[in-house]
Amino acid sequence: MPTRPSHPRLTLLATILASTLAFIDGSVVNVALPAIGRDLHASAADLQWTINAYLLPLSALLLLGGAAGDHFGRRRMLIGGIALFAAASFACALAPGLGVLLAARVVQGVGAAMLMPNSLSILSHAFSGEEKGRAVGTWAAVGAIASAFGPPLGGWLVDSVGWRAIFFISLPVAAAAIGLALTGVAESGEGQQPLDWPGAALATVALGALTWALTLWSSQRVMTEAAWIALGVGLATLALFVIVEHRRCDRAMMPLALFGTKAFVGLTSYTFLLYGALGGLIVLLPFVLITGGGYSPVQAGLALLPFSIGIGLGSRAMGILTERIGPRWPLTIGPLVVAAGFALMLRVEPQASYWTSVLPGIAAIALGMAMAVAPLTTAVLSSVDDEHTGTASGFNSAIARTGGLIATASCGAVIAASGAALLGAFHMAAVVGAGLAIGAGASAFASFDAKPG
Repeated sequence: MPTRPSHPRLTLLATILASTLAFIDGSVVNVALPAIGRDLHASAADLQWTINAYLLPLSALLLLGGAAGDHFGRRRMLIGGIALFAAASFACALAPGLGVLLAARVVQGVGAAMLMPNSLSILSHAFSGEEKGRAVGTWAAVGAIASAFGPPLGGWLVDSVGWRAIFFISLPVAAAAIGLALTGVAESGEGQQPLDWPGAALATVALGALTWALTLWSSQRVMTEAAWIALGVGLATLALFVIVEHRRCDRAMMPLALFGTKAFVGLTSYTFLLYGALGGLIVLLPFVLITGGGYSPVQAGLALLPFSIGIGLGSRAMGILTERIGPRWPLTIGPLVVAAGFALMLRVEPQASYWTSVLPGIAAIALGMAMAVAPLTTAVLSSVDDEHTGTASGFNSAIARTGGLIATASCGAVIAASGAALLGAFHMAAVVGAGLAIGAGASAFASFDAKPG
């Protein structure tokens, strides 16, 4: 059994800083896309790759990262992931061309896949009961508030220094997170779960091949021979992974018994749908405002500020409330509010006032996500036994990132458009996002009992 950390507050702060690295990186890069495109002479497809190069290894390796933490030690994997992420961020800042930038983004994704599932798993073992709900809510709230400063800070750096400076902001955060992890986090999970090497290899190949096929399709707008081959390899490997995990039973990296519960299956579909909807918005809105509305990068960053602040202000309270009333209603109502926010995005006109065209939708989506983020995290960690929290967290994060990857891939047509076509494509993406959010709410309602416990 893992020992209770002697410094739980330091543990909470360390996990917040670690996960914030990944959150800030995504939001900052989105604001910098137009500047990166101009400086490196990148096409619309190249700009997609700037995002996908990070998301592809992240989605492919999150499951392995969580299982490795359950075997080698969660603190060890957390610190290693932070260090790797920081080194890759430094390489991004110094990249002489697009090829080096994309390679460094891949390494960033690997580091994030190590730190993200183990961050949540460490929290799950450090707290219990209502304390766990409060801790997870705080993790989501402070992480969102910290991430809120990413876009405007990144926009200011792009305007005043250049896009390369956005990658340097990860370095002090990483240093602080490593220092806190070394002093305040106790090791847990070491040797608890034998590492399932066959399952780990198959899962990585399957997720990597499937996301690779999607990326090829999105960048070329057609299913090429290479994309079909990658898709076939991904599906075949995924089927083989299920067979292997079934035969390994309790020794499996992803015990199929986890999917025997309605809650875990529902949480998986819920995460995919909700984060798929959200991923498209986070990529597209700054791009549309900058290229179609004449916003500066810092103005586009500030436009997203209410989103992260709204999540931050509501997540801690929702984490506590979920421990008392159960996850069904927060997870059901939250996505419906998100869907209403996407519907309000149909009012977006880049030349119109921000206060009447953009802010109402942003505020509604923020409110809905605030209702959903902490309850979702708590429900995932509570749906499995202690030995598999890293694996379950990694799997759920992989599903979220895969949903975001699919949304990013689908953004290619919007990024390549201009003028009226750009706005029309954005409005169509908002309609799709609303539908996905409604699907997430329906999944939650069907997956949980009305009463907690």
